[in-house]
Amino acid sequence: MSRSPFLQSISRDMRQKGYSLRTEKTYLHWIKRFILFHSKRHPNTMGGEEVRIFLSYLANDLHVSTSTQKIALNALAFLYNKFLDQPLGDLDFVPASKPRRLPTVLSVTEVQQILHATEHPRNRAIFSLLYGSGLRINECLRLRVKDIDFNLSRILVHDSKGNKHRTTLLPTQLIPVLKTLIQEACIIQKKDNAQGIGPSMPIALNRKYPSAYQQPAWMFIFPSANVCQHPVSARLCRHHLHDSVLRKALKQAVINAGVLHKRITCHTFRHSFATHLLQAGYDIRTVQELLGHTDVATTQIYTHVLGQQFAGTRSPLDAL
Repeated sequence: MSRSPFLQSISRDMRQKGYSLRTEKTYLHWIKRFILFHSKRHPNTMGGEEVRIFLSYLANDLHVSTSTQKIALNALAFLYNKFLDQPLGDLDFVPASKPRRLPTVLSVTEVQQILHATEHPRNRAIFSLLYGSGLRINECLRLRVKDIDFNLSRILVHDSKGNKHRTTLLPTQLIPVLKTLIQEACIIQKKDNAQGIGPSMPIALNRKYPSAYQQPAWMFIFPSANVCQHPVSARLCRHHLHDSVLRKALKQAVINAGVLHKRITCHTFRHSFATHLLQAGYDIRTVQELLGHTDVATTQIYTHVLGQQFAGTRSPLDAL
């Protein structure tokens, strides 16, 4: 879909500032909705009052969640504070009141059932990483060979949510299967290199080291089955596996496992990772660091799904 020159200029600015393509897509979506809401007026002719009205509309009329309203606010804050250089200042808007839903958490048995019901070994390895390392699905799919430290049993996560970096656990039992997947990925890379193709690379690094795509360290562990054009450089390359492949695989695995009483997504494994660590008695600050949360309050939501394990609390009925 073609973009207006104004949106294209925002896109270029975000790429120069190093924003991820996912963040770029999200911000452009909300900026476009803001412009359409105000009858296609140019943002230069609007300001804090129009932003306040739009955010209040999201809360009052569309009843969006707090997190959705916050994403819209972040997009418009970027538009005015960083792109147009017209600071919004304080905004007195109606906050969204739709409460955040408590995360769905699987029991250990349910995790085992779903993993055993996952037919493709590669998909099983991915779901195992989501649960065993607390990764988001796109953090997992973006993993390159260089991000796995077998000696220290750790995974390096780059450019995660909020453009942050962190280190998390590498489950020991996954080491053999990951080594096999890496060998298979490197074979694909060699075949691609023979045709002048390689894994999609960060733009700045690709300019500085044009032959880096030939190095095994930069190969995706979970490569796509097909090559495509890079969304920025238009150069032919091989990207990582698309997350829709895993969503479909998980849906079938859940059906096969018979775990149909819960709403399960790829992110459910990350929720379960955090909750099970807290159940096992690990410090919440440690879990916060492994998840990459900036604020421990974000991690504390998992204490609400622990039931009797939370601070050793038992229902008074169980004491009768």
